[in-house]
Amino acid sequence: MHIAQFTRPLVHSLVAAAVFSTSAGPALAQSHDHPGIIAAQPHQPTPQENELVQAVRDATEKFKNVTNVAGPGEGYQLNFGCVSGGDYGAMGLHYINMQLVGDGQIRADQPEIILFEPTRDGGIRITGADYIVDAAAWDSNPDHTGPPELKGQLFHFFDKPNRFGLDPFYTLHVWAWKDNPNGTFTNWNPNVSCDAFNPPPQPER
Repeated sequence: MHIAQFTRPLVHSLVAAAVFSTSAGPALAQSHDHPGIIAAQPHQPTPQENELVQAVRDATEKFKNVTNVAGPGEGYQLNFGCVSGGDYGAMGLHYINMQLVGDGQIRADQPEIILFEPTRDGGIRITGADYIVDAAAWDSNPDHTGPPELKGQLFHFFDKPNRFGLDPFYTLHVWAWKDNPNGTFTNWNPNVSCDAFNPPPQPER
């Protein structure tokens, strides 16, 4: 599968929810239909986790004051509404940079997705970042000897078939700006809610 083929379904499906799995620790996880059902126990961040969180904060500090639902700009656009997991919390709003999604690379300072949550006043508040890469594109690179990782944190593997109809991909959430009692790298965050989200009006055709 070519990266361009991966990019198109990503834009047109709920993938950017992008990204569900159950594991919160430095282990590779695989999930199918409704991940996040088993909550991880609260834990103290390790030095490696703190290092990755700080890297995400450094990369997204400039978006801390973004409150307009239009999002942070710089190529990031809202897709898929607000992603909620019911009893397991939510992932919130995914602002996706499709150019970064399609480049087949993972860089801590250039997350493919910036995560926000809706606020009661109709605005948004940053919560973290999400990294995603097509598994076939990653695995076909002879320089890659395993799944992607950032500062010691392995990505989660999302296999096919899946509820989004996508080819397999790797993904990693980092809750750098919003505490997640279930773990810094768990995809669902019980402290995030979509209740306040009102979709922006669509332009008339």
